[in-house]
Amino acid sequence: MAAQWPEVERAEKEKRRELVLQGEDERLRQSDGHLPASLFSLTLLNYLEVSGCSELREVPPDLGRLCHLQSLILCRNKLRSLPRILEQLRSLKVLDVSGNELEELPAELCHLPELCTLNVSCNRLRELPSGLERCTKLAVLNLSRNMISSLPAGLLSPQLSLLASIYAADNLIQELGGEISLLAALKSLDLSNNQLSEIPYELADCTKLKDINFKGNKLKDKRLEKMVNGCQTKSILDYLRVGGRGWSKGKAKTEGAAKEDVKDKKKKKQGKQKNGDEEDEDVEDVNRMMLRILHISENHTALTVTVSASVKDVRQYIVCCVVKGMNLNRGNALKRFLTAQTKLHEDLCDKRTLATIATHDLQLVKGPLLYDARPPKEFKIVPLNRKEINAKDLVRQLQLEAEEQRKQKKRQNVSGLHKYLHLLDGKENYPCLVDAENAVISFPPITNSDKTKIHKSTRDLLLEVTSSSSLQTCKDIMDALIARMAELNKFTLENKEEDVTSDTEPDGVNSKPQEAGPIPEAEGRSQLVLEQVRVADADGNLKVIYPSKTDLNLSSSSFIIVR
Repeated sequence: MAAQWPEVERAEKEKRRELVLQGEDERLRQSDGHLPASLFSLTLLNYLEVSGCSELREVPPDLGRLCHLQSLILCRNKLRSLPRILEQLRSLKVLDVSGNELEELPAELCHLPELCTLNVSCNRLRELPSGLERCTKLAVLNLSRNMISSLPAGLLSPQLSLLASIYAADNLIQELGGEISLLAALKSLDLSNNQLSEIPYELADCTKLKDINFKGNKLKDKRLEKMVNGCQTKSILDYLRVGGRGWSKGKAKTEGAAKEDVKDKKKKKQGKQKNGDEEDEDVEDVNRMMLRILHISENHTALTVTVSASVKDVRQYIVCCVVKGMNLNRGNALKRFLTAQTKLHEDLCDKRTLATIATHDLQLVKGPLLYDARPPKEFKIVPLNRKEINAKDLVRQLQLEAEEQRKQKKRQNVSGLHKYLHLLDGKENYPCLVDAENAVISFPPITNSDKTKIHKSTRDLLLEVTSSSSLQTCKDIMDALIARMAELNKFTLENKEEDVTSDTEPDGVNSKPQEAGPIPEAEGRSQLVLEQVRVADADGNLKVIYPSKTDLNLSSSSFIIVR
């Protein structure tokens, strides 16, 4: 019998609706891999996450007692099977069992009437259970990185009228049926790195389809294969719509498709003006910047942040986001990025009094993270371009430097980090963002850590915005930062500057020359991938997920946002 766990006891006592248990291998070893029985008496729970536990190999049938669960996150464990009592979770909307060792899914999974999101990626599945069409509210299905050889017939069903996203990359899928056109709400389809030889022309009948990925498949139609590796979704669908050479098996080119070919030939013979207008429309579409949002339910390695109660009286609000695909290696791209961040600090952040931005090289960040407030004597940081020092001594050192600046310049104004010292006046504890190794990577509003600073070869970033004003302030500034990053990335891709590695970089940049990997060419449009970051309190209660569906309300004339 597993011992009682304090988090479970607290959740029961306080009648909590959410509970998060991460990386509990030590306690699981002590209980022979069993979760505490009392966990399954928390019938008020609507969100349960048990993740990152390599000692967790099964979930008991008692799970069925949690009848009010709406979200069940069991990712990055070692689960080999799921209990058949899943069908008792009649309120379940989100099920994430990614990153386990599942070889099959129970048929009872298809009896969840409210299921909206199903993530079974990164397992050992060879097939999906039949009957998925009964999950009529299913909107997102992620089955990437398995060994699935075919999609069940029921998946391509008009009953799934809300299914908007299918992610099935890195499988063994050999055929995509023309029934795909029955999915009226389909917006995103990823079948990259499979064994497809043809793409059905019926795919062009999915009127809402905005994003497709068939890269890594050896198609019979070599022109189509070239297109899927370099063209926009619209061009590929147009090609399929008129038959191309990639229509599905056994299909002859229809009379309508033949007529379309004749029309196309006539159009080519018409005046250049009309062709020029069409090209302008394509150019306008390509000029829009794409932001693709990867939801937590689709991302088994999603970064999480826990907020300590001690930050409440110091700087209580924090919003984070992961951005992938920035190109900082060419020309002055990095300098432009740092200049933009400084300008945001001066203007929108009102000289950091309203909020503070911090940017980190994601590859150097060890999650999960803790946002805490600690006595300045009790935590150390390696400030940008300085040696390790505790926070109290750092502030004192900066105060002395500020005094020296005033004497030398004979004026009250100071520059650099020194001008933000007054924001800590009267604070007994200082805010800090701490990684999984208990290293402080950020000390807002003063400085980042040298440990995670960005450099020219950085492509994936963790963005952090903190404030004592409001959560919405953090979100607004994060929106502005991401929009500016997209604009800068587009500028870098359009202006073919030479790669430059300077021995002297601005503050906040690694001065050591980096071996930058190859920068992929833009496929017609600047694109960044945004990964959601979940921020919760110490008991697992959700504080904020960014970006949510209400965030990033940017101009549709400049941005395409794939949610």
